[in-house]
Amino acid sequence: MALPFPTDDPFLIGYYEPIHMECDAPNLPVTGEVPKALRGTLYRNGPNPQFAPRGRPHHWFSGDGMLHAFHFDEGRVSYRNRWVRTPKWFMENANGEGMSGSLSHRHLTDPALLELNSTVANTNVIWHGNRLLALEEAHAPFEVDPVTLEPRGYHRFEDKLPGAMTAHPKYDPVTGELIFFAYAASGRFTSDLMLHVADREGRLQRSVHLDAPFPSMVHDFVVTRTHIIFPIFPLTGSMERATNQLPPYAWEPDKGTHIGVLPRDGTAADIRWFTGEPCFVFHAMNAFDDGKQIVCDMMKYDVPPLFPRPDGSPVSNESPDARLVRWTFDPTGNTASFTEQLLDDRPGEFPRLDERFAMSQYRHGYFNSAPVTEGVKGGAARGGIAHIDLITGRTAEWLPEIGDYCSEAIFVERHADALEGDGWLLSVIWRGNQNRSDLAVFDAADIAAGPIALAHLSHRVPAGFHGNWRNALG
Repeated sequence: MALPFPTDDPFLIGYYEPIHMECDAPNLPVTGEVPKALRGTLYRNGPNPQFAPRGRPHHWFSGDGMLHAFHFDEGRVSYRNRWVRTPKWFMENANGEGMSGSLSHRHLTDPALLELNSTVANTNVIWHGNRLLALEEAHAPFEVDPVTLEPRGYHRFEDKLPGAMTAHPKYDPVTGELIFFAYAASGRFTSDLMLHVADREGRLQRSVHLDAPFPSMVHDFVVTRTHIIFPIFPLTGSMERATNQLPPYAWEPDKGTHIGVLPRDGTAADIRWFTGEPCFVFHAMNAFDDGKQIVCDMMKYDVPPLFPRPDGSPVSNESPDARLVRWTFDPTGNTASFTEQLLDDRPGEFPRLDERFAMSQYRHGYFNSAPVTEGVKGGAARGGIAHIDLITGRTAEWLPEIGDYCSEAIFVERHADALEGDGWLLSVIWRGNQNRSDLAVFDAADIAAGPIALAHLSHRVPAGFHGNWRNALG
């Protein structure tokens, strides 16, 4: 018999509470008018534990992946959700109850599940090389059918991918390449990285093994037209801690921040390291070369959220906030430092852009205008969406009602040749007072006016992480 979920764990209740069903809704009710030019599918991914996990407190990053697909066609919106049926999902499903400890309770995981070494595939979902891939950063991608969301199994690039793949690969809109990496490339908590490049058809073309200053959680990275930038923050990994029931990943600020800059066609010998004050970044907005320098726009924390110090004590008395900053590097200079400029002073997370301008100079950025864990406040707070014009510095913001929270906003261009920022933003909004969700469509040029259309679900889409858009074929 499946055990009940706890009712006092902040990442298993309210906005974060998992749903226990899979369903199909072929024609969602709509308020407003969905643009008929919106043709394709929005896929979203996030943790949705099938069974109550072992150990408390539960870590938000744990839990089986669940995909939510919203399909747009001729002004209609349909919906389908499915768990990502990974080997872990199947083992626990057959067992009838949870067998896994969350991120900080690996010692409570059943030995059979540890030996399985399965992905949870709960962080991101991308379309590349005619494959839909569910991602998390400790394992190979997991392929699912783009229509039914049924499992197709691990995708290892014709057995050329020896290990894991980041949940944040970078798609080059000019070449069609997919650039990605794995940290702890030689085994748990090792300090090395493995860089990979696949062509537009999804064939692995190149791999480079790199050494980093120390073992670190490297959640995201950035790429420009000429360089690849690897940020190594002092959120360190430790096998010694993990085997002694201490935090596997913990904040050690004395190690500082190290940023590795590698030419796109470079070898391990070509990487150059810059250093800075301790900080942490989960997500980057974009990066580009301005002719002489490398510019990286990042959501920066002074200390990381959701992770403790090595002894398990909290890094801060308050939940840390991230703010959008711009880092500038001189790859030809003789300094190992870089400069920082604050771009916007409001707390935020989940930065996005018009992906046609990824790796290039760009103007428009979008992000959630609330701290990443604001949802634990339930009806006492809210989470909206912000737009920043990086040329003028002007910002716009839309805020829902108190108790409502917007997911990461995904940009969809009006048509292939539309100007940058000419299109729509799509976000799933949790209506806290009603405990259900809406899919919202915004005019990306005027988000402050609020949604131009809402597709209504009768159930909640739990707080998730990332999603992407796939244009309709034909």
